[in-house]
Amino acid sequence: MPLRPGRCYRRLKRPYTRTKYIHGAPYAQIPKFEMGATKPKDREKFTDVVALFPLVSGQIRVNSLEAARQMAYKYLSATLTDQNFYLKLTKYPHHVIRENKMLAMAGADRLQEGMRQSFGVPTGRAVQIKRGDVLFYVEVEAKNVNHAKIALKRAMSKLAIPCRMAFAKKGEPILILGKEEALA
Repeated sequence: MPLRPGRCYRRLKRPYTRTKYIHGAPYAQIPKFEMGATKPKDREKFTDVVALFPLVSGQIRVNSLEAARQMAYKYLSATLTDQNFYLKLTKYPHHVIRENKMLAMAGADRLQEGMRQSFGVPTGRAVQIKRGDVLFYVEVEAKNVNHAKIALKRAMSKLAIPCRMAFAKKGEPILILGKEEALA
């Protein structure tokens, strides 16, 4: 059965995260959360930070998040090489998505129960993110800020909710939707 569109899971719902009690919960299919020059010694030379944050609260499925991560990493790796940037995905997909699968074919009415016992089975994971929380950020040198913006713009195209970018000098708080936020 194919995946449902991202718009089906965009709205925030009550978190469903207790994997100890959820049998058959899928794994988070994101292999890396930090890419590029990950050692603190290598990151000392970076002077600027570009952050990506959503304009609305919502859920982002793990396959969308992984596609966005790959797009940003692939562009930065090809243009700057791995030692000239640090890319971090700051959220982890804890929320387990359930789906009450319905059959859509001739004779399906004899096979399914409708809304009886409609709790659903686990089909995927998602990140629940609030408006203004940082999702990705990139640390680069001042001369490479435009490349970081392009990479995050490509990542934005893979996400189901509208996002924006903010930039600042490293160590200074970033102004996101009228509030200052410090990145670690």
